[in-house]
Amino acid sequence: MTTLIDLAELGSVGGFFALREGPPIGSGAVPFAEIYAARPAPRPAPPRSAPTASPEGPGDDPLAFRVDKVGRRLGAPEDRIAVSVAQLGLAARLWSVALGSAALYGAVPDLDPTLLHWDADGTSPDDLWLTDLRTLPGDPGTLRDVVQHGHLAPLAAALRGRYRISARLLWGNAGSALAGAVRELDGWAARTGRPDVRERAAALAAALFDHPDLRGTGTLDGTAFRRRSCCLYYRCPSGGVCGDCCFERPPQRSSPGASSG
Repeated sequence: MTTLIDLAELGSVGGFFALREGPPIGSGAVPFAEIYAARPAPRPAPPRSAPTASPEGPGDDPLAFRVDKVGRRLGAPEDRIAVSVAQLGLAARLWSVALGSAALYGAVPDLDPTLLHWDADGTSPDDLWLTDLRTLPGDPGTLRDVVQHGHLAPLAAALRGRYRISARLLWGNAGSALAGAVRELDGWAARTGRPDVRERAAALAAALFDHPDLRGTGTLDGTAFRRRSCCLYYRCPSGGVCGDCCFERPPQRSSPGASSG
């Protein structure tokens, strides 16, 4: 497929929609295929009673590096909170790039894990690099294969192999990230006079939510989404509930070992 995807225009939708093309330059980016293939033994996850020194770089385990970095930035008292927030950010990046491309151009970049590189120490636009920009059809089935099956499922497996984290929570994050991408595209379409983009994004999202992994994550009504799980951000010292949270207000904090997913 030869449909042109304008990465500069795509990135103008918002920071999560940014994607670099070509070999990663001056970064610690590695292909997602390596990240998903690495399965270190699970590590204990004690409460974070004090900040730890920052590692020099992602090293051999970019996922663990990212979780630690997020945890230190948030002051997260538990590893699973940092895992959740880190995964939510990645899910948002992946859905945004793919859904944005499909809504704007009717095509999606091939985000094959061997082609898509991630710098666990980077931020957009320098965290995601696609070494070869190939395009695929922008239909719901292809989007699901590219993001949900190609990345979110192996990402969840890799994280759950390292940490004690609920699969329901991770899929709730995936649903929240997808709904967030729809809202960003809706706002961009309103600003630029592109109702066609709004309509395609909404139709694609509705089809994507009609899958067992995402169907029960929450309710999407237009651009409004109410999830049925919690990302746990409220448990951070300065945290609160997100706009789509299942809670109206932060629940009373329980002991670090209690479950809220």
